[in-house]
Amino acid sequence: MKNNNIYFHLITLIVVLFTLVQSTNAQSNLAAENLQTLVAKYKSDIRGPYKDIRWFCTDGSVRQPKDPCPDNIGPGVQHARYKDEVVALGKSNHIYFGQILAYTTIDELWDANHNHSRLKQYQLDKYLRLVDDGWINQKGQFYRGSVQVEDEEAWGIAFYKSILSKDAVVTDNFYFIRQSLKDIPHNGDDNVAQLMRSESKVISDLYTPFMDLRTKIHSQPEKLDIQKVIDFKAKNQKSLTTDLNKKLDGLVATMNTFFKPVDVQSLLNKSKLVKGTVLGDKVQSFVDGMANNESPSYSVNETAQLLLEIREELLTEKRSLARLQLLDISLKLEELLFQNAPIWEPTTVSGQLEKICALTTASVGAGYLELWEWEQISGVLSKFNQDQLSLAELTQVLETARAAVEWSAAMVKANYQEVVNTYTTFEPKSYAFIDDRIRGSVALHLGQSVGELGDFISKESALTNKVMDVANQSTFRGLNPGYAFGELVVVDGSSEDIEVSADKIYIFQRSPSDLKPVAGIATVAEGNMVSHVQLLARNLGIPNAALSDANLQSLKKYDGTRVFYAVSNKGNVIIKPEAQMTDQERGIFVKKERNTDKIEVPVEKIQLGNTDVLNMHDVDASDSGALCGPKAANLGQLKKMFPEQVVEGLVIPFGIFRDHMDQQMPGENSSYWEYLNTMFVEAERMRSANVSEPEVENYQLRQLETLRGAIKKMPLKEDFMNQLESKFKSVLGSDFGKIPVFLRSDTNMEDLKEFTGAGLNLTLFNVLDKEKVLEGIKDVWASPYTERSFKWRQVYLLNPENVFPSILVIPSVDVDYSGVLITKGINSGNDKDLTVAFSRGAGGAVDGQSAETYTIYDSNGYRLLAPAREPLYNTLPATGGTGKKVATFQNRVVNDKNMAEIKTLAKTIRETLPKETNSDYEGAYDVELGFKEDKLWLFQIRPFVENKKALSSGYLESITPKINTEKEISLNTKL
Repeated sequence: MKNNNIYFHLITLIVVLFTLVQSTNAQSNLAAENLQTLVAKYKSDIRGPYKDIRWFCTDGSVRQPKDPCPDNIGPGVQHARYKDEVVALGKSNHIYFGQILAYTTIDELWDANHNHSRLKQYQLDKYLRLVDDGWINQKGQFYRGSVQVEDEEAWGIAFYKSILSKDAVVTDNFYFIRQSLKDIPHNGDDNVAQLMRSESKVISDLYTPFMDLRTKIHSQPEKLDIQKVIDFKAKNQKSLTTDLNKKLDGLVATMNTFFKPVDVQSLLNKSKLVKGTVLGDKVQSFVDGMANNESPSYSVNETAQLLLEIREELLTEKRSLARLQLLDISLKLEELLFQNAPIWEPTTVSGQLEKICALTTASVGAGYLELWEWEQISGVLSKFNQDQLSLAELTQVLETARAAVEWSAAMVKANYQEVVNTYTTFEPKSYAFIDDRIRGSVALHLGQSVGELGDFISKESALTNKVMDVANQSTFRGLNPGYAFGELVVVDGSSEDIEVSADKIYIFQRSPSDLKPVAGIATVAEGNMVSHVQLLARNLGIPNAALSDANLQSLKKYDGTRVFYAVSNKGNVIIKPEAQMTDQERGIFVKKERNTDKIEVPVEKIQLGNTDVLNMHDVDASDSGALCGPKAANLGQLKKMFPEQVVEGLVIPFGIFRDHMDQQMPGENSSYWEYLNTMFVEAERMRSANVSEPEVENYQLRQLETLRGAIKKMPLKEDFMNQLESKFKSVLGSDFGKIPVFLRSDTNMEDLKEFTGAGLNLTLFNVLDKEKVLEGIKDVWASPYTERSFKWRQVYLLNPENVFPSILVIPSVDVDYSGVLITKGINSGNDKDLTVAFSRGAGGAVDGQSAETYTIYDSNGYRLLAPAREPLYNTLPATGGTGKKVATFQNRVVNDKNMAEIKTLAKTIRETLPKETNSDYEGAYDVELGFKEDKLWLFQIRPFVENKKALSSGYLESITPKINTEKEISLNTKL
C-alpha cells in the first residue's frame, strides 16, 4: 500500500510538471488546482521550492557549494537556486515562490511594469511563513545555506539606496515603500507586531479556547494581555500539548518585546546621517520632550505630529540612506503610538475629539491617508478646542473621522488586493493578509475611538442602529432607504462568482460589478454612491448600507438566517431575526398582485419604419423612445446646447434592429422577432396554468439564451453596412475601421421617469477594427436579453417584450479622468447642491470603482466624501481596445477649476434643458462627463430616478428619528 501511495504521488507530480511545461510553452496560466498541488509538494520537500545551493561570483560564474569564488574575481554570495518549475511559473504566471533577494535584481523586485507584484508577493510570502509554519518552506526552512541573512540585509540596503534616491518614486509610493520596510531586511529589525498577531492566530487555530484572547490581541492589544496569556496557559495546562506550551511561551516572549518601551533615542543615535539635520533635531526635541512628559495624550499627540513632519519634509533630505534612516524612525514612532494609544482613555467629548484628530494625523504620517486628503478634512477634525458644537457639527466630525478610517483601510486594499486575490485562489490563508495589515495600522485604534464617539452621538441624537447583537454598531451607515425580508448571505471574499438570488440579503466586501437583483445589500467597500449598482438600488428602493470589515466578520455567524433589514431615510440601519419582527413589519411583505407598482414601456410613438443610420446632429430629446433611446437623443440635444463639449456621433435607430429581427432565425420556423414573442406568450400560458414563477423564469432564460446566441450570429444587411461606411466618412471624418468608437446600447426601457436602467445593457469601449464593430453591433443588440438585464427589468416592466435597442456610436475620447455629476446633493439632502464622483481614466465611477466623491454646495465650497482608491484605470489607445495604467493617490483627481466648470454646467442644465426639450421634468439629472487636458467632455445625460415609494414609506418614516440638529453639546460633557 505504501509503495502504491508513492507511485500515485509520483504520477501526480509528473502530471503537474507536464502541465507546467505545456503551460509555459503556451505562455498560459496554471490552473489554481495545479498551483495548490505545487504548494503541497513544496511544503513536504526538504528543499522547498529550491533545487540546490551554489556560489554566485562577481564575474557571473556559478560554482559548487564547497568551491567558493576565488579572491582574484572578487567576493561572491552563496544561496539556493530555484527549482526549474518555480522559474517556469514566474514566466508563465508571474508568480514567484520563495524569492531570495540576493538572487534578484533591484528592478526585478520593484517590478514597476506589474504594479510591484513581485515585492508584494515577497511580503505575502513572509506573512504566510509566519501563519503556516514556513508555508512552502515548511521543511525547506531547515535547508541550510539556502538564504544568507547578511547577504539579504546588504541587498536590502542597496535596494533602498536606489529606490529612495528618486523623489517621484517616493512621492508616488510613500505608503507602499514604508510598508515594505517591515519585510525587506535592511537593519536587523523584525516586524514584531505582525509576529505577535500571527503567533496568536496559529495558537487559536490549533486550540479553539484561545480564540477570545486572539481576538483581543488582534483588535485592541495592550500590555495587560501578556499576563492574560500566562494565566491562560496555567489554567489550561492539562489540555495543552508540548507544542502548544512552546508556542504560548513564544507568544509571551514576542509580546514582551512588542510592549518593551520604544527607545527612539537609541535609534536616532544609530541614524548617524540624520543627527544634526533639521528633521534630526526635531526627532531629538521629541525625545527630550517625552522624557519630561509621560502622559499618553502628550505622547500620542507628539508622536502623530512628528510622523506627519517626517512625511512632509522627507524630500528635503536628498541622501537616500538618510531617508532610509528617517523612515526607520517613522516605523519606530508608529510602534510607540501603538503602545500609548490604548492607554489614553479620554473622559470628555473634547478629549475624544482630540484623540481622533491625533490618530488621523498619525494615519497621514504613516501613509494611510494622502497629504491632500488631510488638507481637506483637518479643519473639521480640529474643533476639539471649542467650548461647544451643535449636534450637526459633531455629526460632521464623526462622519469625517469614520471616512478617515475607511480611507485608511482602502489604502491597504488598493495596494495589496490584486496580489491577495491571485494567491487566495490556491492558498486560502492569503486572504487574511489584508486584515493583518489593517490591524497593524493606526486605523485599528482610530476605528476604536471613532466607534466610541459614534456611540455617544447615537445616544444624543437617538439615531441608533439595531443590528443583531454585533459590536461597534455606529460604523453601520445607511446609503439608500428601503426594507427587505429574506435569508442573510454574508460573503467574506470575492463576490464576482457568487450567484445571487432576488429574495436574499447580501453582505459583501465589495458588490459584484454585474449585480443581479437582490432584496438588500450592504458592503464594506461601497464603491461610490453614483455607480450603476448604487443607482439601481436607489431606483428600486433596495436597502443599501456601508459597514466595517469588523461588522462583516461579526455577522458571519448569522449567515443563512432569515432576517428583516431596513435603512431609514436618515441612514440608521436595522437588521434583526425573523422572530423579532413586529406585526407592522410582517404586514409590509404580504404578497401583492403581480402587476402592482409595475410600469409599461411606452411604445405608442415608436417609429420602426426608419432604417437609416442617423447623424447624431439630427436627433434631439423629442426622438427619445421614437427613433432611438435616450442616450442618443439626449446627447444629440446636448450637442446642440454644448457643441464644443460633445463629440460627433452616429445613431443606429430602433428600426434597423427591428428590420434585422424579421429575418428567418436559423433552426426555427419563425423569424427572430416571432421567436421572442412566442416565448412571452408561452410564459403567460404557463402562469395561467399555475406553473411556479421560478419555473417560468427558468424557461424564459433558456429561450433568451438561444435567442441571444442567434442574434450574435445574425447576418447584417448589405444596405446597412454600406450606410455605416458612408456615415463614418461623412460624420466621423474617418474611414470605417480607422477610428476607435464606443458602441453604447440605448434601449427604450432606459431613463423612464420611474426606472433608470443604468448599466444594464452593453457598452463596448474603443472598438477600432471594422469586423469587431460589426460583431459589436450584434453583441449590443443581444445584450437586453442577458439574464441580468432581463431580471432587473422584470422587476419593473409590464411589457418587457416591447424593449427595443438602438445604438449610439461615438468616437473615443481618451480622457484623463471621468465620472458622474448628479444635480442634487445625495449626501446633504439638498436639491440645490451637486454630487460628483470621478475616477482616473475612461469609464470612471459608473462601474462601482472607489471614486473621488464630493458634495459641491449651492452656497459655496465643497466637501470631500471619499478619495479615489482604485489601483488601476482604463486608457483608450488609438489602436483600439483598452489599456490599464497604475494609479497613485498622492494627487487629487478633480481640481478647483474643474469644480467651477461643473458647477456652471449644472446651472446651465437646470435652467435650459427643460426649456430646450419642452419637458415638465423637475427632478435631478445624472450626467456622465470627463476631462481631457482640463477640457470638459459630455457623454450622457439622463433623469436621476429615485424610489419615491421608499422615500415616503410610512414605515421608514416611523423608524427615522426626529433629530434636533441645532442642539448644542458642551465638549466638556462626560462620555
